Amino acid sequence: MTASRNMTASCKIRRVMTFIDFFAGIGGFRAGLTQAGFRCVGFCEKDKYAVKSYRAIHAPDEKEWFSDDIQELASSDIPYAEGWTAGFPCGDISLCGGRSGLRGRRSRLFFEIVRLIKGKAPEDKPRWLLLENVKNLLSIGGGRDFTEVLYQISAVGYDCEWQIINSKSYVPQNRERVFIIGHLRDGRSRKVFPVGITNAKTPVELVGGSQGRRVYDPAGIGVTLTAEGGGGAKTGLYFIDLNKDPKITDTARCVKAQYDAGITNHKGSNSGVFVCGRIGKDAAHTLTASCKQGVVTLTGRIRRLTPLESFRLQGYSDEMFYKARAVNSDNQLYRQIGNSVTVPVIRDIGGKLREAYHAKA
Repeated sequence: MTASRNMTASCKIRRVMTFIDFFAGIGGFRAGLTQAGFRCVGFCEKDKYAVKSYRAIHAPDEKEWFSDDIQELASSDIPYAEGWTAGFPCGDISLCGGRSGLRGRRSRLFFEIVRLIKGKAPEDKPRWLLLENVKNLLSIGGGRDFTEVLYQISAVGYDCEWQIINSKSYVPQNRERVFIIGHLRDGRSRKVFPVGITNAKTPVELVGGSQGRRVYDPAGIGVTLTAEGGGGAKTGLYFIDLNKDPKITDTARCVKAQYDAGITNHKGSNSGVFVCGRIGKDAAHTLTASCKQGVVTLTGRIRRLTPLESFRLQGYSDEMFYKARAVNSDNQLYRQIGNSVTVPVIRDIGGKLREAYHAKA
């Protein structure tokens, strides 16, 4: 790297850190890092519906770099940026997926990131990487897949650190994800993790049963939103006391993306609310909490999370939600938010990342 390039890179870091958003989805990385003072200079996303939401939410400049297929890219196609972010596909890694790991059709796309970095000249490689995936990445394949991820990142010139972060430290959703940061080896040591705060709340289960029919109290922490189960569907339903304000404002479960799964065999519903009906006085359901059992009688309604509530549980603003809703169906919105990262988590990581690089610039 020339002296001129060194000076330019140093100035960039002091003003603003730039990044490119791979496997961008609807831009959770972009939202969080922008809030932390970064600037996105391009993104890559194949799903055309996610791209519509991304453009609606973030309004990228027409001249901003974009690609719709990472597999078709050459390293030389990608402009320089200080960092790359990538929530690479978890479909073959997650507990509800095929569990074929990095060999799977979707999750093996991780290696595309490695390929593209490997093809860059040393002076054009990003200085840092920020990757995200489900917690199961650490254990699938007996830990061999996670070891492979770390090895591949190291082989292209990066020192790694990682942390499991639960979104419940930031929003009322129980969502554990592993975040990996790679620092380009340049003779300096940098450290970002740990980040996050401790929050001991857990989902409160009112009625047990199979996944998708469990009923949760909306006054506690929520369960994970994911991409396969549908906004409160497979992940659970919520009891609304008819004597109180019928809104879920404090909680939800880990958000999934498939709209109807676990609720009904009738597909194509346009409603964001599923009314199970009254549970009469003669209905008794087993309540299990802290190894204690009892009987609970519920009078009220049971419904799934609305798309707006799901967006809130991932830390998106209402304005962002309404921009996405203007261009996509509720079905797509459920899928997109279940696939997203939690915005405040990324913002916190970004803040620590800026500190690490400003201190060493």
